[in-house]
Amino acid sequence: MAELLAPAGNMEALKAAIANGCDAVYLGMQKFGARAYSCNFDIDTLREVVEYAHLRDVKVYVTMNTIVFEDELAEAREQLCALNDAGVDGVIIQDLAIFDYAVDNFVDMEAHCSTQMGLDDLEGALLFKELGAKRVVLARELDIDTIKAIRQAAKIPVEIFVHGALCVSYSGNCLMSGMIGYRSGNRGRCVGSCRKPYELVDLTQGRSLGESYILSTKDLNTIDNIDELKDIDSLKIEGRMKEPVYVANVVSQYRKALDGTVSAEDKENLKKTFNRTFTKGYIFGEDRRDITNVTKPNNFGYEIGRITGSYKGMYEITLNQLLNQRDIIRIDHNNEDINLSVEKLYDRDGNLINKSESRCYIRIKEKLSTGDIVYKTKDIQYYKSLEEHLDGEFRRYPLNIRCYAYADAPLVIEAEGLGAHYIYESEEVLVEAINNPTDRASLVKQFSKLNDTVFELGSVEFETYNAFVPVKILNNARREIVQGLYEAKLAAKSNRTRIPGDKEKIAFEQKTPYLTAQVVTQEQYDACVKCGIEEIYYKNVIRRNKNNYNEREGELLVGGYGGLYRYKDSNPIVTDYSFNVVNSVSVHKLHGLGAGRVTLSYELNRKQLRDLVDEYFKANGGYPSLEMIVYGRTPLMFTNYCPLKAMDQCGRCKDNCYELRDEYGNFPILSHDDCTTTILNGKILNLLDEMPSIRGVGAFRLNFTTESGTEVENIISIAKAKLEGTARESVFNQQTDTRGQFNKEII
Repeated sequence: MAELLAPAGNMEALKAAIANGCDAVYLGMQKFGARAYSCNFDIDTLREVVEYAHLRDVKVYVTMNTIVFEDELAEAREQLCALNDAGVDGVIIQDLAIFDYAVDNFVDMEAHCSTQMGLDDLEGALLFKELGAKRVVLARELDIDTIKAIRQAAKIPVEIFVHGALCVSYSGNCLMSGMIGYRSGNRGRCVGSCRKPYELVDLTQGRSLGESYILSTKDLNTIDNIDELKDIDSLKIEGRMKEPVYVANVVSQYRKALDGTVSAEDKENLKKTFNRTFTKGYIFGEDRRDITNVTKPNNFGYEIGRITGSYKGMYEITLNQLLNQRDIIRIDHNNEDINLSVEKLYDRDGNLINKSESRCYIRIKEKLSTGDIVYKTKDIQYYKSLEEHLDGEFRRYPLNIRCYAYADAPLVIEAEGLGAHYIYESEEVLVEAINNPTDRASLVKQFSKLNDTVFELGSVEFETYNAFVPVKILNNARREIVQGLYEAKLAAKSNRTRIPGDKEKIAFEQKTPYLTAQVVTQEQYDACVKCGIEEIYYKNVIRRNKNNYNEREGELLVGGYGGLYRYKDSNPIVTDYSFNVVNSVSVHKLHGLGAGRVTLSYELNRKQLRDLVDEYFKANGGYPSLEMIVYGRTPLMFTNYCPLKAMDQCGRCKDNCYELRDEYGNFPILSHDDCTTTILNGKILNLLDEMPSIRGVGAFRLNFTTESGTEVENIISIAKAKLEGTARESVFNQQTDTRGQFNKEII
């Protein structure tokens, strides 16, 4: 049976998850987890969490799935050691440096590959299996057949998301929040740029196609397909930012589904806590145009009726579901929401009522129209029922006892529970009973008082000969036995630490810095050749996600771990920015895996780059081989979703050019042949002036996307002059960011 893995943004949500039947929880600490704005845990509360969960046979996984800068590595390692000491079962990781340290140093604390690593193929899973991962969290864009094929062929446990919010971009491959809002998603501070409204513009025809929430995905819901998921190792519910009642609701319904007891009503109840409407996602073949909800980015609720008229200053609602006083509803009026708490509910005669199932009346100052749809966003009665199950025990474990009670001897009880043993012996000597010796029924009565524990009384054996056991002794025995079994259960730990071996030193000869280029059109390629650029990434690009690994010749620009594994023994490799490399240990690891050159993340600033190079030199006695992107439109996200199809423009990308716009700027759309999409920054990164002062980088890349051949030639000419130190000024005919992220802190 699959593990049901639940989110825990705070202690209340954690208890709600366990009380409603999860098998494992995942949570974040104050740092290095990809939900910086949830409450999260410190090390003291984490110890409490681990004890609470382990007593109930629930595993605890901690997210350390952000990228980690050079000056944070020591603190991150200290945190890993603290997690290990606390008894954490596994750590969910994005950064190679953190992964490497976890595998090298800990025995029983597993290293799990986070979905931010972008693993969506067999090759990536095989690579991390070889590197020591105990589980891979696969990309949410995979279909169920591919997931099962990877699991079977790689023979490594896999984890997938089955419910909750979706990223429109491949996880870890979205820079939108970081580049335009300086709140990096890869640092756990995503501001949800995809949840904003955008205008889609057809540049070729010069017309707007309207504004909508074109990038805002629906919530994933796979409960109808649970039977197809039961042989997956771990089924993950998203929601560390959600309230405890949400966790209780979703966990309880999926628990029932896995146990084969879920009803149609249970499935409908998933709508009664936060949802953006539901999709089956890529996992079960949802049409790409139906992945998003272009009308609303936040809690959608569920339809309960319509406005059907007005009467004596009140609006009439004809209902198809129950409406209670104090429920929260929203009314869709001319595509605008009117939200209100139903403090007063009336019948047709103007009498106050506390609920209605057919027709009711409300008084509000806003103007409504007949036909306006009424949605319920909070069912107060259902929330109360959920709140009754926010803690408590989902299952109890048998406490088996064997009791020996003889006069002139201490009471002795042998106890078994939670896989542990405990022997209790009273300090007092029992006396002979005068009239009523203690019997088995008396023992059972006192030992059945286990409601404040994880136990229920199991088998009871009682040997006695005319002895009297005071109730006080029995109660003390029960409490001591429970505590003793708890401690025995939690003390069952092996040696959780290993001694890592020495790392091979890898260093490269420093060469005179030179230019490389990446292009997307033949015209751009020809312009680069004309200008003497020798290393051009065009048809030799292996992107991070959704690949077919055909035989290739020559040097390759590889964007993901699957490509690295596939080509590391056959081709020279440059790893791309999408590996999200921001520290020297990750650079070293990629060199060791076959990367001849490592492209740095867009998210490094000047100081962080200096720190990386200095630490690499200190550890290896020489420099790394680095590449850095210094010009071009930053790819803000790569997505399996097509915004053009959602706006009825399918196929027109071959002839027309499109962009998204908001109040701050424009974002060109690159549509690929396989209907995936890259959304670019409207501002052009321009660090050409910085190149002469950047130490430790051997190759500077110019990234061409929307430029004409003439523009490419002009930019290369300027870049060469800047790199050679010969002044040349030119005015770009596009908006540029001359400082760029390189000179700004990512916070």
